[in-house]
Amino acid sequence: MSQLSIPSPSIDAFHLGPLTIHIYALCILAGIVIAYVSGERRYQARDGKQEHFEELCALGVIAGIIGGRLYHVITDHQLYFGPGRTWYHAFFIWQGGLGIWGAITLGGLAIWLYCRHKGIRFAPVADSLAPGILAAQAIGRVGNWFNQELFGLPTSLPWGLEIDLAHRPAGYLQYATFHPTFLYELLWSLAGAAFLVWADRRWTLDHGRLFTVYVAIYTFGRFWIERLRIDPAHHVGQWRLNDVTAFVVFIGAVVTLIVLQRRYGNGDRMTS
Repeated sequence: MSQLSIPSPSIDAFHLGPLTIHIYALCILAGIVIAYVSGERRYQARDGKQEHFEELCALGVIAGIIGGRLYHVITDHQLYFGPGRTWYHAFFIWQGGLGIWGAITLGGLAIWLYCRHKGIRFAPVADSLAPGILAAQAIGRVGNWFNQELFGLPTSLPWGLEIDLAHRPAGYLQYATFHPTFLYELLWSLAGAAFLVWADRRWTLDHGRLFTVYVAIYTFGRFWIERLRIDPAHHVGQWRLNDVTAFVVFIGAVVTLIVLQRRYGNGDRMTS
């Protein structure tokens, strides 16, 4: 073990009377609150109505959680179905397992449908939420730390993460410290959120451009961080599925941003 290292928490839940409070769930809730508060302020700055924002956020959160869990269960179905598996654990969301691709896709679709129904523009909503979503993703990674999951390759670096023997995957039982990929993504996401706020003030990135930059930032970071992870994953050739997804979505985001920039240039917030 490294002389210096990051310890893993010894608990992942605590009790309040008969209730078991899972820290992962608290991190998800904290992220939702931060995304909402940040997004509401930014949406009102874009002349959006508060009542619309409250309704679309509630719908987006519910759809996002369902979508995130569905993506996780579908892509990691072997964890819940088959010999020796307990199928109803697929509903135990507090134990971890939310796929960001499913959360953004289904949550975004639900918000888009709401906007269509109410006759309001979707782009200002997406742009308003972008920095808060990235900050929320950072907070969610703290939950992975408490669950001792989604860490990377073994390392002797001074910021290596201590992982209990019970949480080490087969083939890595002899190692004690691993790359803290949760921390890498947390720091990347926080830096990305700060950049989004700065860039929007600097260039007024409306018409969906700020959200597109968010997608590009997240997928670029997810691509290189995913290369370090050792948790079981489906592969496309030699690449993890999330690597392939991140790469494809990143290219799509860059192309979309170029198209939007050529179309709108330095736009006006009031006409977004």
